[in-house]
Amino acid sequence: MTSSAIDVFGLGKCALDHIGLLDHDPEPDMKHEVLGLTIQGGGPVATALVALTRWGCSCFFSGVIGDDGFGCRIRESLDSEGVDTGGLVVREGCMSQFAFIAAEPGKARRTIFWQRPTGAPPRIGEVDLARLRSARIFHTDGLFIETAIAAAREARKAGVPVSVDAGTLHEGMLELAGLADYFITAETFAQDLAGGDRPQEACRRLAAMGPRVVGVTLGARGYVALAGGRLIERPAYAVEAVDTTGCGDVFHAGFLYGSLKKWSVERSLDFGAWAASRVSLYPGGRTGIPTPADMERNGYGR
Repeated sequence: MTSSAIDVFGLGKCALDHIGLLDHDPEPDMKHEVLGLTIQGGGPVATALVALTRWGCSCFFSGVIGDDGFGCRIRESLDSEGVDTGGLVVREGCMSQFAFIAAEPGKARRTIFWQRPTGAPPRIGEVDLARLRSARIFHTDGLFIETAIAAAREARKAGVPVSVDAGTLHEGMLELAGLADYFITAETFAQDLAGGDRPQEACRRLAAMGPRVVGVTLGARGYVALAGGRLIERPAYAVEAVDTTGCGDVFHAGFLYGSLKKWSVERSLDFGAWAASRVSLYPGGRTGIPTPADMERNGYGR
């Protein structure tokens, strides 16, 4: 296995998303016509790496797919973007993860129906630790929790910062928080941790576990973060959202991009929020990822 240096090593789930737009609230036992259907790759870490690759970073992805048609399309969606899929494990006779997402333009909400991959999660022995140790950042969603924890420990031993996109508070996630340098959660994670709508308290509890930067993304309400004892609260960029799929994934990508560029925490978070707002203008999590030219025009040039 090669150990050439890379910017971001990602470990997490990948999926094939089917996004349908609705012009009204769906009712049970009724037929509903969709306004359009978009099919593209998804997954928290996978989409973050696509964004980072488009912005000029070198990325390596470790995850699992089946040997089905969905798996082929997932791999193609990453290969075509320039993400190194050398860590993508194929489980024979298994199905890949997929989702159908019903998005309601103008309401900034969606309903997700999904199936997890039927193959076994990647084991730590299937993770390219040489590549991991050569990375500038290790980014994971913690969804393969045992392997994510083991990989985070290896990253810390090698002095590689650990970043976590924490969507759900499930077993092992707080242990992973104790290994993380950057730990940014979804709103539901923070609510489960702090017991209600108390994102500031969630940040304080997470910061006490050791991460340098913690945060909570709040959708249309913006985000809250805590870094070096400083509480940072910002509203969201005002847009007419079409679909919020992938917004959190690209928020993380924006923050990591700023970290790689040695921007301040505030600027890195702000770039993540701005990039996420651009994503919401289009169906799916990848179509609206801002280009380097968009970044330059909006003050986020290199």
